[in-house]
Amino acid sequence: MPSRSHRLFAFATLALLALPLSAKDLLVSAAASLSDAFKEIGSQYQQQNPGVTVRLNTAGSGTLLQQLLQGAPVDVLATADQQTMDTAVAKQAVQPGSRKTFVRNDLVLVVPAASALRPQQLSDLQQSGIARIALSNPDSVPVGRYAKAALSKAGLFERLQPKIITTQNVRQSLNYVARKEVNAGFVYRTDAALMPDKVRVTATVALDTPVSYPIAVTSSSRQKAEAQRFVDFVLSPAGQKVLQKYGFSRP
Repeated sequence: MPSRSHRLFAFATLALLALPLSAKDLLVSAAASLSDAFKEIGSQYQQQNPGVTVRLNTAGSGTLLQQLLQGAPVDVLATADQQTMDTAVAKQAVQPGSRKTFVRNDLVLVVPAASALRPQQLSDLQQSGIARIALSNPDSVPVGRYAKAALSKAGLFERLQPKIITTQNVRQSLNYVARKEVNAGFVYRTDAALMPDKVRVTATVALDTPVSYPIAVTSSSRQKAEAQRFVDFVLSPAGQKVLQKYGFSRP
């Protein structure tokens, strides 16, 4: 029997495939951590381009890629890692020439704001008081892949497996920590900044591969010129100002 996550993915993909899009609609698939920034960017883009409606679809980067490969009418793809975009290029799902890295982020360790626990390094996650750790699925979600790489390098990933609660994306991990359903979690710095009263950053996790976000026009887009204009807007001073407002840094 398919798992709940697989059923949800299938439902989301079918919903995208059935989405009625007009000639002036742009469907932008963006990593979950970009949700708030891209909502504002989309709004500004619409104001400057009357008649164009930006429809935002957010999820884990791996899920977004699978939706695109299964025929979702996506015009622009923005992922939270280079690896997912590399796969998109290899499968000819995006136009390689349109690919640009537009922001960077940091992986951080967070705990509920009122928690007495303050894990300042990865080895602190072995403390008995930390029984549940939110970590997004490393097979499909970049933030989980970054976290797994850091834990594996420290020789801790397998050791911490009994404590790990797997989530579908970074926002789910953030919500678990905010609601005190877990003792700690891995999210991006920009996500933690959205809930300063509910989560506390206790450490910035050192990574061998920086957290960087690429964006590209899809090969299947029926309005590539408009999609490219949106990508250009994200890269413009106006788009970058919005992204910096939400805590992202320049690449």
